[in-house]
Amino acid sequence: MNLKTKYQYSYFIYPFVVEDNKYEKYILKLLKNAKCKIKVFEREKDADLYSYFLPKIRSTLFWTMDMNKEKIEKLNKLDVNMQAKVVASYPCTMFEYDIENDIQGKVSTKDIIYFNISKIEVICFNTGVCFLVIKTILDEGAMFEDLLNFNYKFREVNSSAYDLKKYENIKIQESRLEDIKSIKTIIKEIVGENKTAKDINIEEERFITYSYACVGQEYWQDEKTLKLLEKEFYKFAGVYNEKHKADFENLVTGTMKMYEKTKSEIYGFTRMGTVLLTSDIGTENYTTLPHQFERQFFYTYILELYKKILLNKINSEFSKLDKFTKAQENYIKFAKDLWIEEITNNNTGIMLTKNWRELAKSDEIFIKLKNKYDVIYKNSTLVKSEKQVNWILAILVVMLIVNVIGILIKNKM
Repeated sequence: MNLKTKYQYSYFIYPFVVEDNKYEKYILKLLKNAKCKIKVFEREKDADLYSYFLPKIRSTLFWTMDMNKEKIEKLNKLDVNMQAKVVASYPCTMFEYDIENDIQGKVSTKDIIYFNISKIEVICFNTGVCFLVIKTILDEGAMFEDLLNFNYKFREVNSSAYDLKKYENIKIQESRLEDIKSIKTIIKEIVGENKTAKDINIEEERFITYSYACVGQEYWQDEKTLKLLEKEFYKFAGVYNEKHKADFENLVTGTMKMYEKTKSEIYGFTRMGTVLLTSDIGTENYTTLPHQFERQFFYTYILELYKKILLNKINSEFSKLDKFTKAQENYIKFAKDLWIEEITNNNTGIMLTKNWRELAKSDEIFIKLKNKYDVIYKNSTLVKSEKQVNWILAILVVMLIVNVIGILIKNKM
């Protein structure tokens, strides 16, 4: 099915974890990197985010909204070490990674997929859970099958086992990035070793995919084209290439979900990504909606990913004696400050969050972690109480012996 895209983009999300007690040092590293700068959010400029997120979540994700220009300037004038200490104290800080805009001339080759990296960001939570985010846009006039093939290939760009020759038909337009291997260099530069990832079961060699596409309304007209479109949507949501033959009926399984808000606005969810497919029947579908999808809904998705990863991190730390106290602090703070808080009153945002949580099984993980914490806390309290009782008994025995000795001495006298 030859679908032509009217507009499309993809976000590739790479989670990583900064080791304990090294978060401030990592923030310092980013601040010293000439290509990185703090992403400043403002109430007026980012009114869409300000009105979408409820106050507590807003202050968690976008603390700069609560600062005026004078305070931001004061922060920027601080010694870089002091600046790192201040920034590291906030729940979440985002950095923009500067990429050059020197674009090569367009090369029209049927077998080559050209794309532009339009944005690279680093989203850091002060628990050490972070995300590297890369936004890509295919060349104008790209077909939907190009988007399928591109997302399928690009999400594994960091895989050590993947044969890089499979990427020889993907060319990067930034002149500074000569080939696909340059992406791995940037990942290494920003992320580092990511040693903790394996302990909490984070996928290291595959990006999480978050993608939007708008196609012509002519493909949504009759039952025949809709059936074909459904199969293409399944490939899109599952991040499969255009040759994938799986049946659309698999969409109803537990590994993939679908939310059809309208006939021309369909969301797809898997554990490794989220997509939105729209038609150009209404101008808002390729103007307002894609902006909302990569702003309000995107940061909601990041927050849900963060919650799951942090729960896994805390769970892992509970089993380590040297990290138990810190894990206990993180758990109590997370449960009190973030887990119980609603994110937004936006109906679509609420529905998306529900689907993300169900697929991630975050509620199940939280309940299991709570039960585990309750047992550990109860046992530690019993042990503490037993030690206290033993210590009191020991003191009483000593006092008894002293009294007996005192009586014997008195009798002899």
